[in-house]
Amino acid sequence: MINIVPPVFIYIAGAFLIPLIRVRILKQVLVLLIPTIAFLNLLNMPHGTYWTYQFLDYELILGRVDKLSMVFAYVFVIMSFIGMVYALHIKEYGQHVAALIYVGSTLGVVFAGDMFTLFVFWEVMAISSVFLVFYRRTKKSLEAGFRYILVHLFGGCVLLGGIIIHVVTTGSITFELFDFGTLAAKFILFGFLLNAAVPPLHAWLADAYPEGTITGAVFMTAFTTKSAVYVLLRGFPGTELLVWLGAIMALYGVVYAVLENDIRRLLAYHIISQVGYMICAVGLGSEMAINGASAHAFCHILYKSVLFMGMGAVVYVTGRSKMTDLQGRSLYKKMPITLALYMVGAFSISAVPLFNGFVSKTMIVAAAGVLNRPSIELMLHLASIGTFLHTGLKLPWGVWFGLKKGDEDEIEDAKEPPLNMLLAMGIAAGLCTLTGVYPKILYDILPYPVDYHPYTASNVVAMMQMLVLTLAAFWLYINKLGGEAKISIDTDWFYRTLGKATFWFCNRPLNAIRSIGQSLLSKEVMSVGKISKHPYVFLEMFRNSIQGKKVTYKELIDRPYNENFYRIPLGLSACAALIFLFFFGFIYMA
Repeated sequence: MINIVPPVFIYIAGAFLIPLIRVRILKQVLVLLIPTIAFLNLLNMPHGTYWTYQFLDYELILGRVDKLSMVFAYVFVIMSFIGMVYALHIKEYGQHVAALIYVGSTLGVVFAGDMFTLFVFWEVMAISSVFLVFYRRTKKSLEAGFRYILVHLFGGCVLLGGIIIHVVTTGSITFELFDFGTLAAKFILFGFLLNAAVPPLHAWLADAYPEGTITGAVFMTAFTTKSAVYVLLRGFPGTELLVWLGAIMALYGVVYAVLENDIRRLLAYHIISQVGYMICAVGLGSEMAINGASAHAFCHILYKSVLFMGMGAVVYVTGRSKMTDLQGRSLYKKMPITLALYMVGAFSISAVPLFNGFVSKTMIVAAAGVLNRPSIELMLHLASIGTFLHTGLKLPWGVWFGLKKGDEDEIEDAKEPPLNMLLAMGIAAGLCTLTGVYPKILYDILPYPVDYHPYTASNVVAMMQMLVLTLAAFWLYINKLGGEAKISIDTDWFYRTLGKATFWFCNRPLNAIRSIGQSLLSKEVMSVGKISKHPYVFLEMFRNSIQGKKVTYKELIDRPYNENFYRIPLGLSACAALIFLFFFGFIYMA
C-alpha cells in the first residue's frame, strides 16, 4: 500500500467521496473506514523516504518516514477515528468533509520532507479547519472564524517569507534542522510558534475553539498545535528561547483558566498551558526531552479530546456553556457516565498516577532536572498544580455540582448524550488509562530509546503530595472559586481594537474625505465630459480671441456640437495629403 498512495490522500479522497454517497449508513461506515485504512497503512509503512517528485529544480518529498513522524501520525489517525465516532450522529456532512481534509493535511505536514510540501499542507490545514468554526452558524462563530483565518493566513505569509529567504540563501528546500541565527529561520520559527499558540500569538485559540461546532472543536484541539510541536521538534530542537517561552506558556494558560467562565474556553486555555510543556521540552533538546515532548503530545491529544468531548456533551444536552448557568443544578444526577469519563481526562491532564499524563508530564520535568534547570522545573510544577485546580476540580465542580446562589432549578431535559458520543469518550478514556498503566506501549514508538521509570516511589509520592494539597486548598476556598460572568481581556484586544479603528477610519474620516473630493471635482469632471463631446472648443476660443469676438467659454461649451459647422473642406484635406506625400517621397528618395 505504501507504494500506491501517501496517507494524506486516503483522507482527501475519502472527503471527496462523502458527498457522492446518498445513503446515510454508508456515509457513517465510510467516515470510520477511512481512519481504519490509514492506520493499517501506517502499520505497514517502513522507515525511509517515499513519494518523491521532481518540481523545477527541486525535489518534493511527500513521505519522510521515521520514528518522530510515526509517533505523531499514529496519534493523529487514532484521534481521527475517535473524532468520527463522536460525530456519527451529525447529519451535516460538510463538517465531516472539512474534518477529513483537516486531518489529511495535518498528516501531509507530518510526512513532508521539503518546505514547499510543508507550506501547502500547512495552509490547507488552516483553511479546512476554519469551516469547523463556521459550521456552528452563529454570529460569534462567524466572527471568530474570520479572525482565526486572518491570523493563520498572516502566519502563513510570514512562514512563506522565511521559506523563500531560506531557499534563496541556501538553494535547498529540504525540511531539516535550521540555524536559528539566520533571518530565514526566525521567520519560519515565527510561523511555527503562531500555530503552536505561544503567547502573545495565542489568542486565536481561546477565541475560536469555544465557538466551533460541538464535534468540530474536538478535532481542532488535536491537530493544529500538535503539528506545530512536530515541526518545532524537527526544525528547532535545543533552541534556548523555546525553553522559556514554553515555561511561561505553561503558566500563562493556567492563569487565564482561573479567570474563565466559559467551560470550553477554560479548556482552550489549558491547551495553551499543556502545549507549553511540549515547547519547553523542544527547547531543552535532549533525547529525554524530545521523547517527553512526543509522549506528551500523544497523551495530550487523547485526554484533551476526552475533556472537550465531555464539555461538548454538556453543551449539546443543555445548550449552556457557562459555569454560572450550570452550577448548582445537580447535573451529576442526569449525566453520571459523562462525568465519570470526563474525570478520566481530568486525572490524566492533572498527572494523577496510573493515567497517561503522569507518564509524559513527569518525563519532561525530569528532563529539565537532568539538565539542571531548577527554575524551569518549578514553573512546570506550578503549572501542574493550576491544571489540577481548575480542570480537575473547579470545572467539574462548577458544571456537575456547584453551590446554589439563588433558586436555581434542575435542568429537566438534561440527559446523557447519544451513544456514539459516550463510546468515543470511552475509547479515548480507555487509551488514557492503558498508556498510563502500561507506558511501554507508548515508549516503543518514541523517537529515542527510553530509560525513564515514572513509577518510582519519589515520583509518585511527590505528585500525590501536590495533588492532595491542591485538593485541600480547593476545599478551603471553594466558595471563592466559582465561575463569574465576566470577560477576560487577552492579547487579541490589540488586533480587535486595531480592526475596529481601521473600520471606523475607513467608514468615517476616509469616506468623508472621499465625499468632499467628489463634490469638489464633480464640476470639473462634468466640464471634461462636455469638452469630450465638443473637441473644437479651445480652437474656437483661440479663433474668437484673434478675431476680437466676445464669446464666453460657457457659451461655447453649452452649444451643441455641429459637425457641418466644423467640417474641413475636402480640397484642404487633399492638399495637405499631397504635401505630406511629396515630402515623404523626397525624404525617402534622398
